[in-house]
Amino acid sequence: MAVKTIEWKNDRVIMLDQRLLPHREVYRVCRDYHQVAEAIRAMVIRGAPAIGVAAAMGVALGALRAPPKTFDSAFERMLAALGKTRPTAVNLFWALQRMRDVYSRRRSQGVDAVKRALKEEAQKIYKEDIAANRQLGKHGAALLRNARRIMTHCNAGALATAGYGTALGVVRALKESGRELEIFVNETRPFLQGARLTAWELKKEKIPATLITDNMAGYLMQTGNIDAVVVGCDRVAANGDVANKIGTYTLAVLAQRHGIPFYVAGPTSSIDIDCPCGKDIPIEQRDPREVSHIFGKALAPTGIKVFNPAFDVTAQELVSAIITEKGVIHPPYQRNIRNHVGH
Repeated sequence: MAVKTIEWKNDRVIMLDQRLLPHREVYRVCRDYHQVAEAIRAMVIRGAPAIGVAAAMGVALGALRAPPKTFDSAFERMLAALGKTRPTAVNLFWALQRMRDVYSRRRSQGVDAVKRALKEEAQKIYKEDIAANRQLGKHGAALLRNARRIMTHCNAGALATAGYGTALGVVRALKESGRELEIFVNETRPFLQGARLTAWELKKEKIPATLITDNMAGYLMQTGNIDAVVVGCDRVAANGDVANKIGTYTLAVLAQRHGIPFYVAGPTSSIDIDCPCGKDIPIEQRDPREVSHIFGKALAPTGIKVFNPAFDVTAQELVSAIITEKGVIHPPYQRNIRNHVGH
C-alpha cells in the first residue's frame, strides 16, 4: 500500500485515521499510551493484527515516558488501559503478553534497558506482522488458485494489519501471480468497513471490485457468481470456531448451502489455543449510534432500542480451511490447530 496504517517515527506512534476514509486521509500522532488506547477504542485503527501492533507500540511509548521511580506501577497501568480497549481481538492480548515477557526478562538490567527492549519488541512485532501476511498470502493464493470470483467481508487488508493484509493478502498474492480476479465486497454494516476501507484499498491497487450490500450475498451465491469466500478473523478458538466481524456467520451458512468454500485467513497470533470453543470468546458490544446513525445523521426514530454486537462466531464445521503464515489448516481442527501452532 502507498499509505501506512501505523508506524513508529521519532518516538511517536502515527496512525491513519480509518474513520475518515475513503474521503480523507488524515494521520493521527499519538504521544502517549493514553492516546493509543483511545485510538484503538474509537476505531481510529482497527483489525486484529493492527490492534496488536498498536498495543505493543502503545506500551513502548508509555514506557519511554514513565518516570524511573514509578516505572513498575506505570507499566502495569499501561497494560491494564490497553487491555480494556477491545475484548474480542486476541492479537491485542497476545501483543501485550509479549511486551510483559520482555519486561520480565529485562527488568533486572535496569529501567533504561527495559525501555530500549520494549521499543525494539514493538518494532519487531510490526515487521513480523508484514512478513507473516506476505507468507500467508502465498499459501492462500496456492489454495485459491482456481478461484476467480471471490467474496470478502469487512476489511482484512493492509488497513487491518501492519501491512499487506490477511484475506486481502490472499487477493494481493493472487494478483501478483497474474490471476484475473473479481472481488465482491460486502459493505459490512454498521461500520461499513467493506464499503469505506476494502473498496478503497482495492481501487487504489487497481484490483477489480464490486461493492454490494450485505443482503445481496445470498443472491450472488445462488446465481453462481461466487467461487470462494475469504474473510479475516479476530480470534480462532482451539476447536476451529472463528470470531470475525458481525455478518461472517451468515456468509458461512450461505456458502455451505451453495457448496462454496469458505476460507478464514489470519496469522497464528489470532489463534487462541487457550480458548476451547467459540462460546468462550467475548463479543464486544458497541455504541448503538453506529447502527442508528451514519456519519452523524440519524436513520432511525429517536429512542428506538438498538442491538450492536461487533462480532459473531462461525462454527468450525462451516470453515473449509484456515490460512496462516505457516500454511493451511484443514479439518479436523481440534487436532490440526494444536499441531500447527506447536502445542
